[in-house]
Amino acid sequence: MSDAALELVDIGANLSHSSFRKDMDQVLEEAAAVGVNLFIVTGADAKSAVDGLELARRHPERMRATAGFHPHHAGDWHGESEALLRDLAADDLVVAIGETGLDFYRDISPRSVQEKVFERHLELACELGLPVFLHQREAHERFRDMVRAYRDDLVDAIAHCFTGDRRMLYDYLDMDLHVGVTGWVCDERRGQALQACVKDIPLDRLMIETDCPYLMPRNIRPRPKTRRNVPAHLPYVLDKVAELTGHSRETIAGATTANARRFFRI
Repeated sequence: MSDAALELVDIGANLSHSSFRKDMDQVLEEAAAVGVNLFIVTGADAKSAVDGLELARRHPERMRATAGFHPHHAGDWHGESEALLRDLAADDLVVAIGETGLDFYRDISPRSVQEKVFERHLELACELGLPVFLHQREAHERFRDMVRAYRDDLVDAIAHCFTGDRRMLYDYLDMDLHVGVTGWVCDERRGQALQACVKDIPLDRLMIETDCPYLMPRNIRPRPKTRRNVPAHLPYVLDKVAELTGHSRETIAGATTANARRFFRI
């Protein structure tokens, strides 16, 4: 585990999720106790983007927000959606466009709709000069090609919650993407491909995140009684990445924190 002497940034925290409504202060206190003092609150649809910015406004010393429509919510995009994102992005506390991308694993939104909405996010990020916070699942080739078409005009981009293999990783690194690693890397069942290639992520491209309340790290002992992941669990991701890369915890903490502050202009 980590301690408060190490500064950590959770670059993907769904803190506007209803599960945090009743105990946000305690969640933040527990995170601070293990060194997690800065959060990027993910905006994944209209409500969470608005709520995420409101959270950041209440905690400007500890939070920033993103604004976007996750591909699962691409079907909710309508005539006023782009105007909403523009309004949110006008606030200095909104530091990225997204979460956005493609998810062909569940196809909750039709693929053609996902692609259209993803393209609008990429265009908006280019126009506004903001980084883009990216999601991809089971859509690698199409996702790669769409990002590549805009990459020269994007100020920065991160493959959030990367769960892929070495081939996917190198495609992203070839486009100069940053890579976000979650508790997936702690999963001995599903995370083997990621575990095999995480050491190939350059230190200046690596960030860590919880994606809370999802993706509880499976290396927590004793196992939590709840299934809700929290920012205080980020050190378990840190420790697993350190183990797999052969770097010290301090090196990974220092690099990922510096990368997050630089990437999100904090």
